[in-house]
Amino acid sequence: MALFNMKAPVEYGEQQEAFEHFLVDFKTSPQETITTALGNITINEDDLSDDYDFMDEDDEGGQQRRRQQRAQKEPVHKYKLMLQELADRKINEVAIELDDIHTFEQDLGLELKLVESIERNTKHYVEIISRAIDKLMPQPTQGITFKDDVLDVLMANRAQRNQDLVEAAERATDPALLNEQYPAQLTRRYTLIFKPRTAMSGEPLKALSVRQVRGDHLGHLITIRGIATRVSDVKPIIQVSAYTCDRCGCEIFQPVSDKQYGPLTLCPSKDCKENQAKGQLYPSSRTSKFLPFQEVKIQELAEQVPIGQIPRTLTVLCYGTLVRKVHPGDTVDIAGIFLPTPYTGFQAMRAGLLTDTYLEAHDVVQHKKAYEDMQIDPLMERRIAKFFQSGNQYEYLAKSIAPEIFGHLDVKKALLLLLVGGVTKEVGDGMRIRGDINICLMGDPGVAKSQLLKYISKVAPRGVYTSGRGSSGVGLTAAVMRDPVTDEMVLEGGALVLADNGICCIDEFDKMDDNDRTAIHEVMEQQTISISKAGISTSLNARTSILAAANPLYGRYNTRLTAVENINLPAALLSRFDVMFLLLDTPTRETDAQLAKHVAYVHMHNKHPDLGTADGFVFSPAEVRAYVAKARTFRPVLPQNVADYMVKTYVRLRNQHKRNEKKSQNFGHTTPRTLLGIVRLAQALARLRFKNTVVQEDVDEALRLVEASKESLAMDDGARSGRRGLNASSKIFNLVKGLADSGACRADDMEDDDEDNENEFGVELNLRKVKERVIAKGFTENQWLTALEDYTELNIWQTTGNGSRLVFIVADDREGSQEL
Repeated sequence: MALFNMKAPVEYGEQQEAFEHFLVDFKTSPQETITTALGNITINEDDLSDDYDFMDEDDEGGQQRRRQQRAQKEPVHKYKLMLQELADRKINEVAIELDDIHTFEQDLGLELKLVESIERNTKHYVEIISRAIDKLMPQPTQGITFKDDVLDVLMANRAQRNQDLVEAAERATDPALLNEQYPAQLTRRYTLIFKPRTAMSGEPLKALSVRQVRGDHLGHLITIRGIATRVSDVKPIIQVSAYTCDRCGCEIFQPVSDKQYGPLTLCPSKDCKENQAKGQLYPSSRTSKFLPFQEVKIQELAEQVPIGQIPRTLTVLCYGTLVRKVHPGDTVDIAGIFLPTPYTGFQAMRAGLLTDTYLEAHDVVQHKKAYEDMQIDPLMERRIAKFFQSGNQYEYLAKSIAPEIFGHLDVKKALLLLLVGGVTKEVGDGMRIRGDINICLMGDPGVAKSQLLKYISKVAPRGVYTSGRGSSGVGLTAAVMRDPVTDEMVLEGGALVLADNGICCIDEFDKMDDNDRTAIHEVMEQQTISISKAGISTSLNARTSILAAANPLYGRYNTRLTAVENINLPAALLSRFDVMFLLLDTPTRETDAQLAKHVAYVHMHNKHPDLGTADGFVFSPAEVRAYVAKARTFRPVLPQNVADYMVKTYVRLRNQHKRNEKKSQNFGHTTPRTLLGIVRLAQALARLRFKNTVVQEDVDEALRLVEASKESLAMDDGARSGRRGLNASSKIFNLVKGLADSGACRADDMEDDDEDNENEFGVELNLRKVKERVIAKGFTENQWLTALEDYTELNIWQTTGNGSRLVFIVADDREGSQEL
């Protein structure tokens, strides 16, 4: 039975000629590209340039600048220049943007439907445009030298031999000679990719989820959004297999396009056939062509999964220049060709007639780039500079973290410093000192701990959110898996490895099993994960900050127990946290009313109320990420005077810790890790100021945050020791006494004095700094002045130095508050 001859729906010859004209004639300019990206808004370059000066108009610099502007305005042949760079071996990727083809087709009035044809039959048009590129490939501007790679020499010789065969076929009018040319795959040293259209009919194109991919998309160019869960190693995959005959010496090339192929054994050359020699073929890896290959598994995002369903996964195959562009944990848009593939091996026997599907990647777009890869646009740069000049960027950024959550300003400041981080140092002998900050939030239910963790995991470029109840030690560190491609035993990283150079948020930290929690100890200090299992002994990087949230021992904080009994975490783990906050839900009329108004406003208006910033301005998460990215480019150091101040402060903290142990009021251990934590917090504060030097104010603010976290731990001590009825003056006295004991707010000229002198003459404090601390705790200025006058009459303290210093003269036996 004869089949009907179907006419091809398109003329491939005409389309190839159109592609050749497109590669040669298409013009674009940087200014047009910027204008199109900004929505046809024309911006004069003089408005953006900081280096422009009207005095340059008359000199040589002004003329050179005008020449550069004219050169930038002139359109350039985008793809023609790309082909020349390809011939000169400067690039190895040809990226064809479908928007450019659409523009070219509209300008010339062509009706070949080039873009639609590419989107519907992408695999075939990769070959068609590759032929057009091979035909138009220009000669390199410089020849092969001894500095070039061996592959460059081989490619040049192959191209020269193909050219000689074409000329010989034309002279001898024998087309059969063209069959002896090298395969096209051997002479192409580039990867051709298509970049999908950004908009259709004036509306931006949306990426599909894995669940939305249907059989209609087979062979089409589609874009899928998901999170990468598994990324294989990069391995070479064969594209052209080469053999050498042991009889006639011919080279035989076998193009490979399927998943499996049968290697040739007998020589098919003309000499061996005529002589009936049956020469044996031996594989030649030197003249074969291999491509880098990587397999990626992407999974649906949580918001894309319907109710009651589990996330679906899709296999993505990356070739050539697209490998190593996706890492586990990245949220990506991958454009590629949706193709079927039959099962092989034992899977084929089990699957029967079923086939698997995969996506052949063409373009990868990262949603949350790493800090060092982030490019800040000029408009956001100017907004950051504007608020940086105001000097209140620390307060604005802290209030911009989860603005829908009421209060917790000190906690938000600590989370901001967690995002910025300190400076990681590597000493000459190879020892590494971590710069990442670890924070633990412990408190009653309903104080928005989980919401803060969710926000931080979204703002951080590599943020992983996990729950302690659903996480095992293997799930946090690494598991030994069998690679489905190579069938080898490989390591698959857990949550801490996925959050490398990011933040790992662990909720329900107290619900974790003790054996699983011990896996975090090494990560929090050494920032590595040591694995010895299944014959694999290695060390994985886990350079991550840990943000943990936990509930007290009995769900809510029990005021009848001490803080250590309530926290119920081992001391070895607690010492690894730089800052630990205890968030208690204590009912007070004023705070409860403000909280209720805040929550009601958010539900009524779907936004947060005014936070007290200038013009009600709040940084968006993208702006916070951009500010943090710029701040992390600085590497602050400690000058000598600040280092001396920190040494004396640390000694005072240890003395305070010793006194607290005697009075059984110890809530946290002051260890050398505490000093390192203060250094990291001070460096993060210096980074927020865009400075490379830490100043004393940074250390004071770091100490204040550490004190604030310890004050939250000590909040219940006042209640259990009968201090609930203290008036405002007594509370202010307790606050000032705590500042004197911890060494904060010291007068500047007293920092270099000995401790003996301080005990003999009293502790001198800076009155202005003490007043700021008191006002920051919610006391009014009248209450401060009243307390200052009352305790001055009792000779507890005195003001000296024209009212700029407060001399605290409480003896050691005068412990506790001086209640009025």
